[in-house]
Amino acid sequence: MKIVDVQTKRLSIPLVKPFKTALRTVSTAESVVVFITCDDGTIGIGEAPPTHVITGDSLASIDYAIMDVIRPLIIGLEIEQKERINHVADKAILHNSSAKAAIDIAVYDCLAKRAGLPLYQLLGGNANHLETDFTVSVNHVDEMIEDALGFVAKGFNTLKIKVGNSTIEEDLERVKGLRQAVGNKIKLRLDANQGWNAKEAVAAIHKMENLGLDIELIEQPVPAWDFEGMKFVTEHVDTLIMADESIFSPSDAARLLAMHGCDIVNIKLMKAGGIYGAEKINALAEAYGVECMVGCMVESKVAVTAACHFAAAKANVTRCDLDTPLMFASDPVIGGAVYQQSQITLLDQPGLGIQDVQIK
Repeated sequence: MKIVDVQTKRLSIPLVKPFKTALRTVSTAESVVVFITCDDGTIGIGEAPPTHVITGDSLASIDYAIMDVIRPLIIGLEIEQKERINHVADKAILHNSSAKAAIDIAVYDCLAKRAGLPLYQLLGGNANHLETDFTVSVNHVDEMIEDALGFVAKGFNTLKIKVGNSTIEEDLERVKGLRQAVGNKIKLRLDANQGWNAKEAVAAIHKMENLGLDIELIEQPVPAWDFEGMKFVTEHVDTLIMADESIFSPSDAARLLAMHGCDIVNIKLMKAGGIYGAEKINALAEAYGVECMVGCMVESKVAVTAACHFAAAKANVTRCDLDTPLMFASDPVIGGAVYQQSQITLLDQPGLGIQDVQIK
């Protein structure tokens, strides 16, 4: 099966409510959807969202990287040459991890379709179902409590709480209010999105521990570049510390894991350059006895379905943060992962199981 064409289209989906973190506010999910066509008519689909403050990618840069840089180099290659395709795309342009992820996802979709298997089976086949948390955007504490109670009422057992965009005291008030509101049976995860420095993080986490707030984990408490800070926080608190923005590549993972700089790794396909890189990061983490979570950016169900297949395939992936499709006012993606609130099921359909993307 030779690659004979690569094309892109842009997708825009309004969110029900703005998604707010310490880094940005998003009201509309925008992305570039890529279609790889093979000479037997097989079409693979992938996607890349612009996440300027994390990956540095924009809609224009993603489109350029795919259409002007990578496309001419992979047309004519056999789709089975996964290693070569990845190597060519990686060497063709520095960084641009989201654009590379979109190509990678489309290649894997083609390969699974050629094998007649759902992608999760091709990748390892550990399971066909997942449970996701739901993210509570950072807002005034009363609004966050209202949102959290609404998610719990819908059956979510784990909430991911965004913090880090204000003072430590305000973050503590948010977390205390949320814990009191949802009770002790609901798991709470915190995501600071690089909003603290190492000493602030340790002080804040100690206060939460002393208050008995029972936080499952703290995600990326310090700036992405501060590996020593991640190590310092991990060593000085009892709460689990998860690396997110610090780990893009397998080399990032190897460095931080060797330092014992985190307890958990959050893998996102857009950071890892797709499934190919994500598999390497997961294997490294597993070798160090470190579990992984699979998360996502503000992506449509195309890229999130790929993340679901990867997460379901791997036994070392023990947590999921794949709630973005539940935030949309409408869903233009036909097929893919099936959501019933917190429960995600992957159907036994070849590839990603996506039939169509209704792009206006």
